Amino acid sequence: MIILFSDPTICLFFSLLLGLLIGSFLNVVIQRLPIMVDQRWQTEWEHWSQTNPVTSHSTDNLLDALPTPRVVKPHSPYNLFYPRSHCPSCLHPIYALQNIPVLSYCLLKGRCHFCQTSISWQYPLVEVLCAVLTAYATFRFGYDIHSLGAIAFCAFMLAMIFIDLNTFYLPDELTLPLLWLGLLFNLGHGFTSLDSAVIGAALGYFSLWTIFWLFKLTTGKDGMGYGDFKLLAAIGAWLGWQMLPIVILLSSLTGAFVGIFLMFFKGRNKQEPMAFGPFLGCAGILALFFGSYINQHYLSMF
Repeated sequence: MIILFSDPTICLFFSLLLGLLIGSFLNVVIQRLPIMVDQRWQTEWEHWSQTNPVTSHSTDNLLDALPTPRVVKPHSPYNLFYPRSHCPSCLHPIYALQNIPVLSYCLLKGRCHFCQTSISWQYPLVEVLCAVLTAYATFRFGYDIHSLGAIAFCAFMLAMIFIDLNTFYLPDELTLPLLWLGLLFNLGHGFTSLDSAVIGAALGYFSLWTIFWLFKLTTGKDGMGYGDFKLLAAIGAWLGWQMLPIVILLSSLTGAFVGIFLMFFKGRNKQEPMAFGPFLGCAGILALFFGSYINQHYLSMF
């Protein structure tokens, strides 16, 4: 076993394979978790409305304002493992040989075998990105607890990046476990000291919370969601408060650049909301791998 993992080629192969498998599961999380959140909200609202009848005309349409669950039977058992994988268009179950990461997408030419509906490019993209990040994490940190932590961190980031892009959700089911995992991981001085992790979590949350309220008091509008606060807090818990300036700077500059590009070249309305979570997630991944280098060679100039 030691000989096998001392061979760089074999290490790279197994790392890529592991990343593909994790990416395949992430696609399930990205697709199903927002639906599960919708269902929970719907169930909680229905329970509340039965015990607290709505009488005010101004609140008659509150139920209609809630997100509509995106499943055929909103109250049927639905989770990350049930029902089995199926085509979202024709609902035909997907067989194991049709569910091989990346390879099946290529063999099927990006279409469902049964109804010929196009399969979203997101599925192979998530799998490839996860494979590349997993391989780089093992190369960067070696086969130890640090690489496992980096793989877990990147997996959470990828899931939240694509969920936020698709739905504008950053579910507590991901942000809060990621925050606590970061603090636990740094109990043994994983990527930073525990003191730095705790301060990073607090500063990560309250920095965006402060910006949110300053913007709201100035403009009367919400500039971002509370999920962004929790995501930055989780990044601070994993990487420490020293990486927060990098994350905030990179995500803000990238978000501004993309927003300006879409507005001038794609005709995007400047009033149209844009998810900030993907920029935070990408900046968090960059800070994980290159944050120390950036701090040492660039931010030190300021």
